[in-house]
Amino acid sequence: MSTAALSLADQPLYDLVNSPAPTTIPDVIALMQAIDALLPPTDGLKWFNRLYLMVTQQVDLNPPGGTWQSPVWLTRLDVVFAGLYFGAVAGFLGGQPVPSAWSALFDARYRTDVDRIQFALAGMNAHINHDLALALVATDADLNIPPAPGSPEFADYQSVNKLLESVMPSALNMLATDTLGVIAQDTGKIGRLLAFWDITQARNLAWDFANHLRSLDSLGRDVALAAQDGLTGVVGRAILAAA
Repeated sequence: MSTAALSLADQPLYDLVNSPAPTTIPDVIALMQAIDALLPPTDGLKWFNRLYLMVTQQVDLNPPGGTWQSPVWLTRLDVVFAGLYFGAVAGFLGGQPVPSAWSALFDARYRTDVDRIQFALAGMNAHINHDLALALVATDADLNIPPAPGSPEFADYQSVNKLLESVMPSALNMLATDTLGVIAQDTGKIGRLLAFWDITQARNLAWDFANHLRSLDSLGRDVALAAQDGLTGVVGRAILAAA
């Protein structure tokens, strides 16, 4: 766990993530766009937020066959999931303990030896490996929808996996090129990082971990989440340290 004191420079960001919680995917996108507009290029959080914004827009605009099989469930999952990201930022800036998975990124925000794509993937690692299982458990409980292979919810989840798998390389390439079209860093690193951290595998593991959490009592769940958080923090720091 990590804490930080709120600085004057971070007050606008703190105010944004403490605004009324989004209730729709367009609300989520609007808040991410506001964060993107606020953060300078020197803040590593900007690059995770930018990647998250890009993939969320793709999910919103490109349902397979023109529609999702369980749109209410998927919308609720996306909103709950994004809320965990906004809550982690608010907690960190407000001096509250945050998971090791997130502090790996937050503590490195202004490092100059880390590429944009590393910040972006370190954030994805924290959000998917730490937050997604929690979002799945909460969403299924909210809607009273038991998850099951072969269900419309599982089909939509797998469709998102395929969409993200196709979007991620091009999205990361965009992050590796600045607004003038000049290569900002060695884009060969993208392939190496994606070989190290695979978004589809991470999402599949999150689905399985959510099922595991449902089988545990409160103490067992706390132990499992602490172990998962520790491992996710290690992976995040490895992504940020990659050459």
